[in-house]
Amino acid sequence: MAATAFARNIKAMRESRDLTQMQLSDEVGVSRLTVNKWERGDIERPRQPEVIDRLKEYFGVTDSDLFGYNDGYYAKKYGLTERPAGALAANPEPRKAYAPLLGRVHAGDAQEPDVLDSKIPLPYEVWERHKRGYFLEVEGTCMNRVYPEGCRVFIDPDKAPQNGSIAVVSIDDMDYIMRRLYVGSSSIMLVAQSFDNGWDDIIVKDNDKQVKMVGTVVWYQPSEELE
Repeated sequence: MAATAFARNIKAMRESRDLTQMQLSDEVGVSRLTVNKWERGDIERPRQPEVIDRLKEYFGVTDSDLFGYNDGYYAKKYGLTERPAGALAANPEPRKAYAPLLGRVHAGDAQEPDVLDSKIPLPYEVWERHKRGYFLEVEGTCMNRVYPEGCRVFIDPDKAPQNGSIAVVSIDDMDYIMRRLYVGSSSIMLVAQSFDNGWDDIIVKDNDKQVKMVGTVVWYQPSEELE
């Protein structure tokens, strides 16, 4: 049976980021089995609109990229898009935008970020949805199941983290750290997701530390794509 449009698009997107099915499932808040069903074509389209929104946001893509066949991500990646007669064979250059690289965020022990003076290119469609966003460079390995050390994560300071989001937080007004965030009735848990042993979750109970939400990670640039 031929793969559905969504099946081949989502697999191509995942592989373009060099992610496992488990890493993608962690990022968008579904089970690994669900991702597997997407790629097998058992599920032609996620039922939850918020899952579609998270996929579009994470990969910086459109509905057509996700669900189109002749104009989907897979077709664009492998040059299979249909063009009108007489159209040029080359795809037009994608629009780029630029955002500042403000410093480094530690995916490990909390520490104060450095401040850098640089601008980093990113897809225009991502910047358009997060115009006040900025990049932070990842140091440390406690989140390397999702964001490997050396990559740059794009932060939206206006997007409040939800339970399960990967967030950048400030601890006691001086330390920045990136972890998966869970908020309970009287505690905040900052969860590590690492291939390495030894990283403990950070649990803040009863306001014994001041935790400030700096922003939510909405996109990232793999280290091999850095200019």
